[in-house]
Amino acid sequence: MTATSANNSASVFRLSPLIRVTLLSLYLALTAPLPFLSQVTAAPVPPALLWVGISVGLVALYGVLTERVILDDQGIQVTYPVWIPRFFRKGWFLPWSEVKQLKPRSTGQGGLVYYFLSKDGKAYLLPMRVVGFARLVQIVQAKTGIDTTDVRPLAQPWMYAILLLFTLLLFVVDAWTITTALAT
Repeated sequence: MTATSANNSASVFRLSPLIRVTLLSLYLALTAPLPFLSQVTAAPVPPALLWVGISVGLVALYGVLTERVILDDQGIQVTYPVWIPRFFRKGWFLPWSEVKQLKPRSTGQGGLVYYFLSKDGKAYLLPMRVVGFARLVQIVQAKTGIDTTDVRPLAQPWMYAILLLFTLLLFVVDAWTITTALAT
């Protein structure tokens, strides 16, 4: 899948569907059994309150996963839909003329992420989990003149595919847990 064009001069990149489905599924697999277990164990937190919390969390996670990256002649912008409160995720815009360099930083897990450094010293995380990442970095190189040859995504698709597979196995365990909880 390639990035879509909003018009001739703007390219819009969305979060990979594989990543979105995997993370939403993992969230549901980890939280769905909780209200049933709460009911069976007579926990002090009522199941209805857990369902409300799970629902709010699911909406918040979905909101985070609706990130869009827009590259146009003026700069790079990370945006979220209007229904996402700005205090939760406000996004950012960086004009191409303000980009000083693209700096790699190692993560705690040993991977590399990249930050745009602006002329005023601010750092902006390069979105790395979008469909068409290779095209995104080509556009960044064309607009800024920064060599992006060595820039690679943080996680490869096969990593999310494996996580999705294990999440599906977790759903099987969830089904057994919920069935057992309802039978008691």
